[in-house]
Amino acid sequence: MLGFLRLRGPGPGMVTWCVLRSSIQTSLQHPQPLPCLRLTQKAHLCLRSQPSSGSHHNNPPTRRQGDPSLLLPCNPLTSQQRAPRALYSQGPSEQQQQSSKPGEATARIRLRTRLVVTVLFGAGILGTWWYVHHEKQQMLRQQRIEQLRQVAVGHGDFSLLDHNGRRRSKRDFLGSWTLMYFGFTHCPDICPDELDKMSSVVQLLDEDASLPRVQPLFITVDPERDDIAAMRKYVKDFHPRLVGLTGTPDEIKHAGRDYRVYASAGPKDEDGDYIIDHTILIYLINPDGLFLDYYNRMKDDKQIAESIRNHIKSHVPLFTD
Repeated sequence: MLGFLRLRGPGPGMVTWCVLRSSIQTSLQHPQPLPCLRLTQKAHLCLRSQPSSGSHHNNPPTRRQGDPSLLLPCNPLTSQQRAPRALYSQGPSEQQQQSSKPGEATARIRLRTRLVVTVLFGAGILGTWWYVHHEKQQMLRQQRIEQLRQVAVGHGDFSLLDHNGRRRSKRDFLGSWTLMYFGFTHCPDICPDELDKMSSVVQLLDEDASLPRVQPLFITVDPERDDIAAMRKYVKDFHPRLVGLTGTPDEIKHAGRDYRVYASAGPKDEDGDYIIDHTILIYLINPDGLFLDYYNRMKDDKQIAESIRNHIKSHVPLFTD
């Protein structure tokens, strides 16, 4: 296809534009193809300056078919010459893109490899730490079991009367965590303070619904003055679950011996009153009925509650039979 467009310019000349396509070569009946007709798949513009004259000013010359005089040979750019221009408008060439892809892929592979190695290394360290910690805890439990078996604290049984006059034995408290304190009702300050602390410990543990209920026990070391009535009146001042136990001097002595409790009555004054020197400890008894831990006066209620909580969570039966 061949089209002409003449425009009257500002000067005396006239501009002729010709638009050529790849099909011009076959449409024109010219023995030799023009240089500009060798282009394919592109359109090009040829420019010719033509002097103006009076006769042609109003009547532009017409083109005769096959007359090449009106056409200027154009020098089309080859594909190699057009390639640099494409770089400015079309971004990086395919060769540059392909050359950059292997480097980016290698960097991504290296990053992934480092991440995988870091994760595996961290998992290995955590796994080793957990295994060592678990083995250490197991070893400590076994040592604790052996120590309790050798000490044999609380392995015996007792048979005493509670503050309601009911006969109670150690079997009645099996299956429950028990806090036990030995004292007497006429104690001026130490026993009330320790029973208040034990009641606070039980209350703190009761606030955690995931923990079992802990049973507080108070066993007198003064059976002569601490009868059932005295025990009933005394335990009302402390935790509502507190059970007071009393009995004969022999029964009290037998119960204290199983827990290595020391008790010695002092001299009586003019009113017949006396003070008893005794062991000041709170004993923790596990559901198997065995002594597990003890707490002296230096431990406060929060420390004792935290210790008991840990014992409960890590509890394993000491004896399988």
